Amino acid sequence: MVRGSLGKFVSRSLSLAGRWQQQQLRRLNVHEYQGAELMSKYGINVPRGLAVGSVEEVKKAIKDVFPNEKEVVVKSQILAGGRGLGTFKSGLKGGVHIVKAEEVEDMAGKMLGQILVTKQTGPQGKIVSKVYLCEKLSLVNEMYFAITLDRTTAGPLIIACRKGGTSIEDLAEKFPDMIIKVPVDVFKGITDEDAAKVVDGLAPKVADRNACIEQVKKLYKLFCECDCTLLEINPIAETSDNQLVAADAKLNFDDNAAFRQKEIFALRDASQEDPREVAAAKADLNYIGLDGEIGCMVNGAGLAMATMDIIKLHGGTPANFLDVGGNASEGQVVEAFKILTSDDKVKAILVNIFGGIMKCDVIASGIVNAAKQVSLKVPVVVRLEGTNVDQGKRILKESGMTLITAEDLDDAAEKAVQAASS
Repeated sequence: MVRGSLGKFVSRSLSLAGRWQQQQLRRLNVHEYQGAELMSKYGINVPRGLAVGSVEEVKKAIKDVFPNEKEVVVKSQILAGGRGLGTFKSGLKGGVHIVKAEEVEDMAGKMLGQILVTKQTGPQGKIVSKVYLCEKLSLVNEMYFAITLDRTTAGPLIIACRKGGTSIEDLAEKFPDMIIKVPVDVFKGITDEDAAKVVDGLAPKVADRNACIEQVKKLYKLFCECDCTLLEINPIAETSDNQLVAADAKLNFDDNAAFRQKEIFALRDASQEDPREVAAAKADLNYIGLDGEIGCMVNGAGLAMATMDIIKLHGGTPANFLDVGGNASEGQVVEAFKILTSDDKVKAILVNIFGGIMKCDVIASGIVNAAKQVSLKVPVVVRLEGTNVDQGKRILKESGMTLITAEDLDDAAEKAVQAASS
């Protein structure tokens, strides 16, 4: 299964932004085993399985959960797609293996604690802290199923395809007629007719049609009640005993619903996230890590985007999007500098503040205190304008810091690009 494959698929078919994977997304991503557990609570058919984090737990699982199984599926758990085709930095090929029961311990041991690199992780990869042991199902047919939010219909959209288990975006490009889209009225909820259209799109061969319709309705119920932004199953499959089973589980949840989905959001695995974004969230800062060399600290999303654009215009590349907001404290500014300087790729920092609610003297004091706590080894370009700008400039001047000042945004960007390249 290519986890998150819907991201690229809907960017073409639904005009959603699959290409923004590197940006901070306002949603919670959970592991496959966590998604399967949640599905099971809603009466959705999932394989029997257990997540383990050590070789000792593997031994116990084989004894207690799979005592009579000849083969077991061992799935590495990371929050990225392409696990099956990934490669561990240790040299092991593939993050998903079907092995004999007596070989599970050895295979799990080769995965746990290792770095898995896939086409979605980037070259740095992600660490495998858990593996998901599942029963090997006898699948007779593999299909694709997803529910996402569609701006065109202003509600949930169910996507089904009679072919699954592979890259859905490639399939959609080659065989667009196979893709069935069923919008659901968010006020009425899913009807039997809606669910039947989905099942017809899946075109099950052996599973009971009415039973499949009920499974689709349960999946929709989970999507709505748990505030999902994405529910993707690839493959959703038919087994030799005529059951429709979710053989994979990819679920995302709306961060705005964290206050009412406390149990689900307690599943967040910060070890799989960008540590800079985790630190920024704790400090109540808006941060998105990018791949450039100029760190940006601004106040306001619009100013952030303008700053990033003008850096590109002058031949530079932004290393991040860091918005301290309109009412950041001095302490938050210090934290912002800590995050910026923790990135080895950053060769210069551009501070671009337009003081409205945010006061320039607060930013200036934060910069000075940050310099005392953080070893600033890269040049810092500062452009301040607006509320208390004179006080802010005076604080910076009297600090004794070596700063590059700028009069306007164009001047600031040009100086930041020059500083980063020198």
